Amino acid sequence: MIIAGLALVGTFVAAYLALYKLGYIGELVCGVGSCSTVQLSEWAAFLGVPVAVWGVGWYVVVLAVSLAGTSDRWADWPGLSLGLVALSGWGIAFSGWLTYLEARVINAWCQWCVVSAIIVAMIFLLSVLDWRDTARLRDSEDAAA
Repeated sequence: MIIAGLALVGTFVAAYLALYKLGYIGELVCGVGSCSTVQLSEWAAFLGVPVAVWGVGWYVVVLAVSLAGTSDRWADWPGLSLGLVALSGWGIAFSGWLTYLEARVINAWCQWCVVSAIIVAMIFLLSVLDWRDTARLRDSEDAAA
């Protein structure tokens, strides 16, 4: 359930950035960093779609998968945990790439992007721990049978 909460917060962060990028918000509130510089850079789009819009989609999928894992039907299914590890692994790789671009190419930092990167890293860590626990539980059930 913690992953679902993190995904919900991430959805709001990504939606805020997407609304700015799409022109629905006139100015970003950015206490530290240069959010506008990052958001208006050539790197703020991937395959013609704003990166923040991709982020909203990713967070919504993570939210749906993590909520599915709270139901009795899917709670102990290792495939769901492994899927969340793969999904969050892709997220951390993409987020790492974007962080690299901020540091080495754009030479500007967006505090909201950093917050999103931290959320993605936490989701990845928690999903790996959940997958490990699910595998351990399955192994102990197999041994008992």
